[in-house]
Amino acid sequence: MAQAGPPGAHPSAVVAAERAFAADGLALGIKRSFLKHAAPEAIVLAPDPVKVSEFYGAKPDEAHPPLVWWPLWAAIARSGDLGFTSGPATFGGKPSGWFFTVWARQPDGGWKWIYDGGAPSDHSAAAPQGSTPVYLAPATGPAVDAKAAMAAVHDAEASLAKAAATDAKAAYLAVLAPDARLTGSRSAPAATPEAVRAELARRAPAIGFKPLGGRASQGGDLAWTYGEAAWDGGRGHYVRAWRSGAEGWRLVYDQILPVAEPRS
Repeated sequence: MAQAGPPGAHPSAVVAAERAFAADGLALGIKRSFLKHAAPEAIVLAPDPVKVSEFYGAKPDEAHPPLVWWPLWAAIARSGDLGFTSGPATFGGKPSGWFFTVWARQPDGGWKWIYDGGAPSDHSAAAPQGSTPVYLAPATGPAVDAKAAMAAVHDAEASLAKAAATDAKAAYLAVLAPDARLTGSRSAPAATPEAVRAELARRAPAIGFKPLGGRASQGGDLAWTYGEAAWDGGRGHYVRAWRSGAEGWRLVYDQILPVAEPRS
């Protein structure tokens, strides 16, 4: 049975969690802040998926230039248990790409991130810190339980993968929501139809996808997924967010992050 959301579930909840995370990034440093705000199952791409506890657990807790980031785009499920945030970041005062964080509400009502990563996107025109984020429009699809939602998302991903194996651009255009955003290149995150088409044109014409994981909200209206991506001459990973609507599941976020293979 689908679970009803808490009264007034609003993306501002995950925005507040992201801002608290960012504040601790300055106060505690990268290692301690990332571990403090991560759920036990949280992963990062380094460059392949690894649990954050394993990735940061072996790293020394040492001084580093300030890492600063702020959310400018956010979403939350109707059930109030899953959401995401996205925005620009700087490291040592220099641009450091555009982050994407997936958040899960914990049994105590607090929020922990379950995925954190980003693309090298330009943010020279991004709104400054303290700006009010843009909120993704809520889902309009029927309420279903998380298991049924994830099964439907898996079907949508399988269809996308089959089509993308021969024509990635057409495959994406068939499933992208009108308000979707795409990242992966060094260009600013694509948030208009024209920019989305330009971002798709920067990708390989044919891409193979293999799902690795993800989860759906308890209300069955929002889901995130990640997996492997491969194309002629390269490989990487995808990270996505899906939203249900009257027309079915549609992509509202997609990033492809290439893996730089070591030189022989």
